[in-house]
Amino acid sequence: MKKVLVVGGAGYVGCILIEELLAKGYSVKVLDRLFFGQDPAKGFLDRVELVVEDMREFNESHLDDCSAVINIGGLSNDPTAEFNPRANEELNTTASIRVAEVAKRAGIERLIFASTCSIYDRGVGEEVRDVLLDEESDVDPKAAYATSKLAAEGPILSMADDSFAPMAFRKGTIFGFSPRMRYDLVVNAFVKDALSKGKLSVHYGGAMWRPLIDVKDVARAYVMALESDVGLIRGQIFNLTAGNFRISELALRVQRALRDLGVEAELDVDFSYRLVRSYRVSGQKILRTLGFEPRVSVEESVEHMVHEIDRHGYRDFSHPRYYNIEWMKLLEESVDIARTHGYVLTKPDFTDASGLSSEASRVRPELPAR
Repeated sequence: MKKVLVVGGAGYVGCILIEELLAKGYSVKVLDRLFFGQDPAKGFLDRVELVVEDMREFNESHLDDCSAVINIGGLSNDPTAEFNPRANEELNTTASIRVAEVAKRAGIERLIFASTCSIYDRGVGEEVRDVLLDEESDVDPKAAYATSKLAAEGPILSMADDSFAPMAFRKGTIFGFSPRMRYDLVVNAFVKDALSKGKLSVHYGGAMWRPLIDVKDVARAYVMALESDVGLIRGQIFNLTAGNFRISELALRVQRALRDLGVEAELDVDFSYRLVRSYRVSGQKILRTLGFEPRVSVEESVEHMVHEIDRHGYRDFSHPRYYNIEWMKLLEESVDIARTHGYVLTKPDFTDASGLSSEASRVRPELPAR
């Protein structure tokens, strides 16, 4: 049985990808820091080998018995990248290149790197250059997240040779339910707003274009790349998208899908200018080369999302765990507090009136599972 190492395997995409790999009969090792705890991954933790470590410390020992690497680790959106540019560069660029270098030295046959279609972003107001972009198009990203991904692509793909086949997926904006749920992605945010506020907030009139794809289709694409002829992927970049949508159209499709489920939501359209991303990409290369076609429509994904949100009890929509930047800010603040005081509630070496030490009298309340 082939073993695959998934870097970042307990994240939003990882929680779906791991289940897909296991269903296909792969043995899986997950390297993840578990920023969001073990609970999102509890459905598969007893079926994988888990290594709780930082990808910046990646070394040959992490690759024992593995034949392939999927790197979906690092920071995964613009706000988080802007919040800590240094960590963004270390994880998305430096550590990602290191993972590929170590994999090549260890004799790993193929490596799949998670990049992003936001590399193509040209913003609104660029009508003359607003064309369908493919993997050969010139790119000049400005945002820290896209820049860090592009900076890793070149060095990683240049390592390709007869014995090592790295490739990159430039993924469109992902949507759909995951046990490590995110409400900071556009379709997911629409669903969250509808369920919590009864409205869908559309910024800048929804004029922006965005390539999108469901998380289950993303997982299928990764498995397809693992199982394809290695010559087809060696040193290649593939856009991963189910189509391009104006945000206004997307809002209407989500609204209609929710109405079919008995959820009414009005459109709240804001026409004021905001710094927004806009780009369209072609998904023809992966169709021609690997035969990949997306299967999950926006409407199907919305229906599934609503049912799973209720089934998992993920209706505490304001909790920071669902928003990458809010959760990272909270963790950083918690680390600062713990570093200053050395403890949170239980004071070390404190003896109470009963004569019991703080260790002996400690009671750890059960936190709500998520």
